[in-house]
Amino acid sequence: MFRRPVLQVFHKFVRHESEVASSLVLERSLNRVQLLGRVGQDPVMRQVEGKNPVTIFSLATNEMWKSGDNEAYQMGDVSQKTTWHRISVFRPGLRDVAYQYVKKGSRIYVEGKVDYGEYMDKNNVRRQATTIIADNIIFLSDQPKEKA
Repeated sequence: MFRRPVLQVFHKFVRHESEVASSLVLERSLNRVQLLGRVGQDPVMRQVEGKNPVTIFSLATNEMWKSGDNEAYQMGDVSQKTTWHRISVFRPGLRDVAYQYVKKGSRIYVEGKVDYGEYMDKNNVRRQATTIIADNIIFLSDQPKEKA
């Protein structure tokens, strides 16, 4: 019953050449990230000489869970962890829109891919950096969240 649709999906995600023709195997892979959160800082635009400009901002996502065995949520029963993500926007049209309209506190949805890179800091120490390269941004709120 499901065999044929599963094979169709499988063939779309995995491609390979015959071993007779070549030993090279071409496989599709997937590097996708979907984040929904609040912007932590107004974006900045940076440009290194000879390279395309990039808009950079931080995005906070929250993970919440119930602590303890109590079935009902009560004050103090919910724990929260905030994770900060560095978002980089290189795509020309999206980069400019993000720079102009993304504001601290705005709730946004970001689609993109994870990128791991290295750089040298001011003291010539090699550092590793993880960033999300944004392909799409959806604005979910017009006004930043106000502090009470």
